[in-house]
Amino acid sequence: MSLTQLQEVPPKNMILLVGPPGSGKSTFCQQATLQSLAMDRPVIFVTTEYGPSSAEKVLREKGLGVIEPGLLNFVDAYNETVGMSVSDRPDTIGANCGNLTSMGIAISKMQKRIAKEGILLVFDSLTSPYLLSGPAVVRFLRLNLSKFVAEGNSVLACFDEGSGKDEDLVGMMSLSNGVVKMELKEGKKVLDVVKHPEVNPTRIEVSVAKVGEKELWDSRFWDREMYRRLFKAEESGRVLSREFMELGVNGFWPNFAFWSGMLWDPKRFPTMRYELTKKYGSLVREVFPYLSYRTRVLIKLFMPKNVSKVKDFKKLLRVFKGYARSRGFGIVEYLDTVSKTDEHHFRIFESHDCWGFESVGTQMALLLPPLAAGQCKGFEMQKRDWNGVETKCIGLGDPYCEFKLVPGEIDELKDSMQKESSVVERIHDRLMHRLMVFLLEGKPLVERTRLGSDVYMEALSHAMGLPAMVSERYRMALRMGGVKAGKKIEEELKEAGLGEEEAIKRVFHFLEHCKVGKVTVNETIRIRENRESTWTKGWTSKWEEPCCFFTTGFFNGFFSAAKNQHVKETKCIAMGDPYCEWEFR
Repeated sequence: MSLTQLQEVPPKNMILLVGPPGSGKSTFCQQATLQSLAMDRPVIFVTTEYGPSSAEKVLREKGLGVIEPGLLNFVDAYNETVGMSVSDRPDTIGANCGNLTSMGIAISKMQKRIAKEGILLVFDSLTSPYLLSGPAVVRFLRLNLSKFVAEGNSVLACFDEGSGKDEDLVGMMSLSNGVVKMELKEGKKVLDVVKHPEVNPTRIEVSVAKVGEKELWDSRFWDREMYRRLFKAEESGRVLSREFMELGVNGFWPNFAFWSGMLWDPKRFPTMRYELTKKYGSLVREVFPYLSYRTRVLIKLFMPKNVSKVKDFKKLLRVFKGYARSRGFGIVEYLDTVSKTDEHHFRIFESHDCWGFESVGTQMALLLPPLAAGQCKGFEMQKRDWNGVETKCIGLGDPYCEFKLVPGEIDELKDSMQKESSVVERIHDRLMHRLMVFLLEGKPLVERTRLGSDVYMEALSHAMGLPAMVSERYRMALRMGGVKAGKKIEEELKEAGLGEEEAIKRVFHFLEHCKVGKVTVNETIRIRENRESTWTKGWTSKWEEPCCFFTTGFFNGFFSAAKNQHVKETKCIAMGDPYCEWEFR
């Protein structure tokens, strides 16, 4: 049995692809689409994590040529959901990913428009509808997609393994005629055919190209002149440093955004954030020419060329401790009694990453350990690859957090980065509970004894900015995570008995309390000094689209549930506008 044969979905059957994000499920769906179109078989392509234009672009890159009108059709359940532009295409019907009824209606309308049997419905993917609507997706498969199959058509759908409860995945698999499990293993794409109407259980392995470092760290947006403006010692540079680095934000907001988006890729996003934060910390050498003359001289005179020994590391420690505390990231204590050559130990009090997440079942720190590792690499002349991992954490039930820093690989680091979806849900539930207590009772979102509630918006960059600048999937996750968060807030406020206008009033008070920016609401929503986009503007002058990914998703989730309205960001600070603005649709 070849992969090509497996991608020919038999008529009157529903095939479910299951695997972790990045295992090749979308690629499988695209190849199945191309094969169906080559046989003049009409396709309805449902997009929930990207728009029809993106889907069509990838299909053309994979060989899609000129096809008969009406063969390739789309149900766009992404753009409207997250507040992006919905193109007026004759081959597309829009839907709301958070509303299963709207998706069912859109599929039915497109089916009637095609007016043929033998249609292939490609659903990429069921993950977002599930994360927004929960077990109702299983009923959607049984009532809508099974009916579509019974009428002489076929369905190919995919779902991210680990994104939901085991019993819900079992329900989806039992409703499907075929199940193919996919994973990446040792440089190969592995497909296990669990069941199939025409194929005996089998295993297929396909080699895949190795992803290069440049693809993982895409620096095409970094503006070298902006480095000069941010770090130069002249008066204008100091003003910019204050503007971009000293604007505070309530520590709840970046954590809320990150853990909302984490629901879409709990295995890979922590590693991405870790690596980007480490890269950011190592930029000290890259920005060295843009620092003031005095700062450059001090670094050359007093910074060690090697930080292996405890006595040498303590010279760097003064910089790191002051940096962490002044930005509200945590209070750092160096454990010199247990530290030794090439192994440095730290204790962190009031860690921004971990505070309030007692005993959630995982290490939480994704800021200070990689930041310290990056700074070691940046200051050392050898440029060794340092790494840091938490050895104790509030999230594991410890009274404080500790991490160790060593050059080279750390065996336990990989496991600590990969989170289980159940743990991410627990963290997100903890955040939602804290938010609802704030909205309904006025209790603090974050309450640290010495550092208070605020962090510099640099923390927001590590949670929302840098990963979103280099990863389209991360941008999608922030958008959809915002939709989920906004939708859930409105539903819980309604359940608590609040009316529509009072709920809206309290949500905007929450944004102001978090210092997201200066918010005004009239015919439009306007945010001046918006933290989400100001940092992006600070790092690049090349951004050409609105970049308030989480905020836009949040507004759409909230207002779609409250007033059946959507918003679209029409102005953005990152694009050069004086403020960010959203219009109601």
